[in-house]
Amino acid sequence: MSNSGCNETTQQLIDENPFQGMLIDGDNVLERLEGRYPCPKCGKSRKYFCYTCYVPVSELEGKLPTVRLPLKIDIIKHKHEIDGKSTASHAAVLAPNDVRVFTYPDIPNYKSSNVVLIFPSYEAVGVDCLFDEDYKNDNKINKEVLENLPKGFNRTTLLTKKLLKSNSNYQRKDISSLPIDRAVFIDSTWNQSKGIYKDERINSLPCVVLQNRISQFWRHQRGSPRWYLSTIEAIHQFLLEIHLNMWGLNVEYEGLNKCFTNEKLIQLKKNFVETSANSYCGQYDNLLFFFKHMYYLIHAYYDHEMLYAYKRRLL
Repeated sequence: MSNSGCNETTQQLIDENPFQGMLIDGDNVLERLEGRYPCPKCGKSRKYFCYTCYVPVSELEGKLPTVRLPLKIDIIKHKHEIDGKSTASHAAVLAPNDVRVFTYPDIPNYKSSNVVLIFPSYEAVGVDCLFDEDYKNDNKINKEVLENLPKGFNRTTLLTKKLLKSNSNYQRKDISSLPIDRAVFIDSTWNQSKGIYKDERINSLPCVVLQNRISQFWRHQRGSPRWYLSTIEAIHQFLLEIHLNMWGLNVEYEGLNKCFTNEKLIQLKKNFVETSANSYCGQYDNLLFFFKHMYYLIHAYYDHEMLYAYKRRLL
């Protein structure tokens, strides 16, 4: 998930206000909460929500935003992923009717052809390809071989060439229903995810990669670039791309600048603007409700430039 169209100067401007234009509810309800409270299900002490039961503490019940998704999301967690540090729970708490979380190897058998895996495999395609007639009718995409990757990059982790070759004149397709019913995400470090991907139940799924976006996650992974998104960022990005391809962009929405390269933004504003009530105007931005709160909480104690997570390479 690289951001090749973004130089360091531009990224510094984005980092100054990374959620500008997004429609995320205010977090006063979180700021007013003092101390910790028992989970209403398991009884364990929690701050805002239980990251194992995926429910808010009783003091926040009915006070948090609820996000309705256009399709179902499954998150496959690595057993060694620390629950309290993972952002997967954010999605399960804020979109409880549409998100499920499993701990590997306890995962479903996906037999439906309308399920995709968000993972940069060798044959992965972009979200816009899901709306292509060839994919819709035959579930086949012309997967051109990636050539001349920069030194140090792996074919299965970047896919830069494929993303850069996207058609600048691409037009949004007019279709009546979404091409998929469910998307699967792996919640783990990159090295852990490769182990999960070896499972036939997982690697048999068609793979999808996301557009270029720089992560604002404060958790540092040694050796990883800033285009490795946290799980909640990846889910938000995927749903955003799905919605734009399906229903278009509301011209008044100003939150895309943090999610796409300048090149892609030009394309979206040229070919994807719609006037319908369903066009994108922040419908999934509240998935970042806890993420935004925790981002500013951490930045209240630590200088942005001193955090290792933000010193990682941009490309």
